[in-house]
Amino acid sequence: MVFSASQITARFYGLPFAYYFEKQLIAVLIGAALAFAAIRVPARTHRLLAYPLLLVTVLLLLAVMIPGVGLTVNGNRNWIYLGGPFQIQPSEFAKLALVLWGADLLTRKRQLGTLGEWKHLLIPLVPVAGLLLMLVLAGGDMGTAMIICALLFGLLWFSGAPLRLFGTSAAVAAVLAGIAIAAVPHRLSRLFCIGATKVGADGACYQAVHGVYALASGGLFGTGLGASVEKWGQLPEPHTDFIFAVTGEELGLAGTLSVLVLFAALGYAGIRVAARTKDDFVRYAAGGATTWIISQAIINVGAVLGLLPIAGVPLPMFSYGGSALLPTMYAVGMLLCFARNEPAARAALTARRDRSGGLRARFGRPGRQSGRGPGREDGPPRPRDGGGMRPVGGSR
Repeated sequence: MVFSASQITARFYGLPFAYYFEKQLIAVLIGAALAFAAIRVPARTHRLLAYPLLLVTVLLLLAVMIPGVGLTVNGNRNWIYLGGPFQIQPSEFAKLALVLWGADLLTRKRQLGTLGEWKHLLIPLVPVAGLLLMLVLAGGDMGTAMIICALLFGLLWFSGAPLRLFGTSAAVAAVLAGIAIAAVPHRLSRLFCIGATKVGADGACYQAVHGVYALASGGLFGTGLGASVEKWGQLPEPHTDFIFAVTGEELGLAGTLSVLVLFAALGYAGIRVAARTKDDFVRYAAGGATTWIISQAIINVGAVLGLLPIAGVPLPMFSYGGSALLPTMYAVGMLLCFARNEPAARAALTARRDRSGGLRARFGRPGRQSGRGPGREDGPPRPRDGGGMRPVGGSR
């Protein structure tokens, strides 16, 4: 879908048709290696990465503010130029850093028996999350700030925080979000584009309306892969924030529902792992990672459908962008690592190994077991020189 949705954009900037596809392919290969490594290492290794990753992420977020280091893209200053066509967005790695660090912190407090006290439940988790929020908002990335808030609520929920805490926190978050939205005019205008079906005289809601047009023209099975009309300049950001709209136009309702079913399956699996484990760190990390990925998918899809304001966040593991893909694939690999150690999964893996070992013992090469040559296991033993059997009619 990145290849299909990005071709026209690439040609508009004078780039080869496969420019964005090739960059995304590199990110997929690196992300696959990270995911494979995350699957194979034990859970304690993920825990050891918590503090180093948080420290590096904070330093990178601070580096974004340095003139000449940070880059401004679409009005947001949240990129660092790495050289050539590559750049990195540190705010994407802040989500993974908060998941691992928050899970490690809550696990320590659970072992000390202090999570029942409000001050130990909130401090230093909330101040550190607030620091990440301020650094992200300093670059103008409101969408990532929303996901970090959702992730923080997820960690508190899985730690067993009382419901009254969520009511108070939600009220405070709503007030702060209102201030952040009112401080920037274009954020306020996006609120009025919820449910819009016509472009205003000043061009307001242009992206939201054309996203709905793309979905509406797709029908049940779409216009065909690569046959989108909206990506020919009408729909801004077709390969990033609004790739779900291009999917709906080219693959129709069947394609968009398939994407939603995949996210629902991932969410169910993540919650199942968090609910069935006896390891506190696994519970918090799995719950936090699942909250992050699913909340980001909801915000992206909700914006494309016109049900939520456009927040400028990519669709996880789907939109173009290596900075978003790498930490997400690592998080999915971590979930798979936890799932392999889930009691039912461990029993199934053990039974599979035992079954494959039994099959090898039963159907293995008998020549190697008996010392005879292959294909001779059913016949009589071959006479050897000097044995009890003598040749007929002659001497040796």
